[in-house]
Amino acid sequence: MGGLMGGGTASNADLQNAIATPQSVAQAQTNALPVIATECPPIKVRLGGEAMFYYGNGRTGDAQALQYQGVIDEATRNCVVSNGQITVNMGVSGRVLLGPAGRQTSVNAPIRFAVERDGQAIFSEKYTLPVAVTPPAQMAEFVKVVENVTIPYLGGETITIWVGFDTRG
Repeated sequence: MGGLMGGGTASNADLQNAIATPQSVAQAQTNALPVIATECPPIKVRLGGEAMFYYGNGRTGDAQALQYQGVIDEATRNCVVSNGQITVNMGVSGRVLLGPAGRQTSVNAPIRFAVERDGQAIFSEKYTLPVAVTPPAQMAEFVKVVENVTIPYLGGETITIWVGFDTRG
């Protein structure tokens, strides 16, 4: 009768006394895939950046003058750790909705992704996403993915990924 792992005859004593040679360890390391981070930094929507509103004729706050609004529905990320670095792919999805005064067929959604380490920005990039609103639709969805952002991983630091609308000039 074979052993648990496929027919070998190794006893517990043989396994307990087994020694990995430096060559076998090196071979295993070179064949291993990059380790997926067990604690990928969280992605958060920046307070105040979860929505944007555009009013016509300077009538801010007047619901009837609202031309369009944008909302972020979801944000996600994934990470791979390799050679002391975290490589992050991050994404956001959302919608642009026309308001009562809205007649746009295209809206630019300004989305900013940022990465902070212990409160200091180490990556920040603004992307302008053209969102086509095809009549008679009053709403359109958008998705933006930013790939291969590399963060040096020191260990013990607090890293946060931020996303949100950035309507500042």
